[in-house]
Amino acid sequence: MAKMLYQGHGSYRFVLDDGTVVYVDPFAGEGYDLPADLVLVTHEHFDHNQVEKMPHAPGCEILRSKQFIASAYEYRAFESHGVTIVPVQACNKNHPIDECVGLVLTFDGVKFYASGDTSTTDDMRCGKLAKMQLDYAVFPGDGFYNMDVAEASECARLVAARHSIPVHLVPMDDPADPAQLFSRERAEAFQAEGRIILEPGQELQL
Repeated sequence: MAKMLYQGHGSYRFVLDDGTVVYVDPFAGEGYDLPADLVLVTHEHFDHNQVEKMPHAPGCEILRSKQFIASAYEYRAFESHGVTIVPVQACNKNHPIDECVGLVLTFDGVKFYASGDTSTTDDMRCGKLAKMQLDYAVFPGDGFYNMDVAEASECARLVAARHSIPVHLVPMDDPADPAQLFSRERAEAFQAEGRIILEPGQELQL
């Protein structure tokens, strides 16, 4: 069974059944000891794109947002190391739609929505994501660079994943400050069916 390690802020790591290691938006917390087979970057802000934090396994592939974006409304999907990666919209006033993506990852029979930094998108409103029948989804809720937890809760309702996880809950300006990795108060305020709250360093079997 694949495992997700929540590292804090918007960073997390997957270890697949066969041992493949996938990092998403590396920046925060601990857990960068395992060599990466695949590194995914939803956008190029400093708190999402530290692709050298971990060792790289032979054949490691790094896929950045610009590689997924053909235009503001056209995207390229990829398959790498047993993971199917389908990009979807991610945007708000701080995150241009032609520079950012959300990613729907399929591996080991699991569909996982890595939202990146975003607020409500047309892909959420029109039911595109709900039709994908997602198993897990993460939603940012810092209320400064992204939507607040109330809007994140509504996005979770629109996306309708089996489980929703609040992340990126505190505006980040000091990566050395552990209080900026997570907010229990904001996490508890996030409301969704099948909600899962992970604190930095906690692992989830998917």
